[in-house]
Amino acid sequence: MKKYLVIALASLSIISCNRQLTTALKSSDKDLILSTANQFYAQKKWSNAIALYDRLPNLVAGTDDAPEVVFKLAYANYYDKNYRLAGHQFRNFANTFPNDPRREEAAYTAAICYYQDAAEYNLDQTSTESAINMLQDFLNNYPNSDKERAEDANKKIDELTQRLETKYYEQARRYFKMADYRAAVTAFENLLEDYPSTKLRQKSFEHIMKAKYELGMHSIYDLKKDRLESAIAFSKDVERDYPDSNSSKEAVSMREKLLKELDKHLKVIEENEKRKAEFLEKQREEELKKSCLLYTSPS
Repeated sequence: MKKYLVIALASLSIISCNRQLTTALKSSDKDLILSTANQFYAQKKWSNAIALYDRLPNLVAGTDDAPEVVFKLAYANYYDKNYRLAGHQFRNFANTFPNDPRREEAAYTAAICYYQDAAEYNLDQTSTESAINMLQDFLNNYPNSDKERAEDANKKIDELTQRLETKYYEQARRYFKMADYRAAVTAFENLLEDYPSTKLRQKSFEHIMKAKYELGMHSIYDLKKDRLESAIAFSKDVERDYPDSNSSKEAVSMREKLLKELDKHLKVIEENEKRKAEFLEKQREEELKKSCLLYTSPS
């Protein structure tokens, strides 16, 4: 009996709630809609509150209720996990009501909304980039914000930046695994240029070294010299930046092989140039003989 009583009371509550929502939605009474929306908000019934707050902006425009409606609508969407929409609404609040004491909170929470919406590194990072920009804008626009909030913003910027770094690192590594070494070198170099302080710097150097090695050792004739020299020069960068490390030792080992290959290739170039010179000389002599024969032949 107790179980059925609980079910019956819950059903009555739902029916009452639905009636209350339907009545407010059909009403044109601003005060009724607002009070009902606030009641649902207090009860944490976010979807009902959102449905009613959505009706109010035009009805309360220019009144003292306007900031409260926009602010609570943004928070209702935030708690309902509609993060992008909530972020837009918080940002709109901060821009529309510059003198409201909650402006800083709105600006900060707008950034947090995009932070919450940010996906894992292997997915679309639009919200991640937006969150970084908005958190940085918050720090710039509110330099005197309380210490805890500023520290949290900086911490989240670091976290999101690492997420982007990981995304671009994995993209570059994918090129490397596909043996598309030119694309891999470019992608890793772009990562290091965009994020010079990345924690993935040494790993990126290792992959660039290996990619340049493969390009140099297995290049076509016309590009081989330049690619070998590029790989040799980069091996010295690795050795300089990471002395006494496995990266350095591997780079030195690769450089020895690259230097031998370069020496071999330079000898091939020298031999080819010699043959080319001999061919041109022989061709010149033949042309000279032909011209002499033409000159001495009877008219």
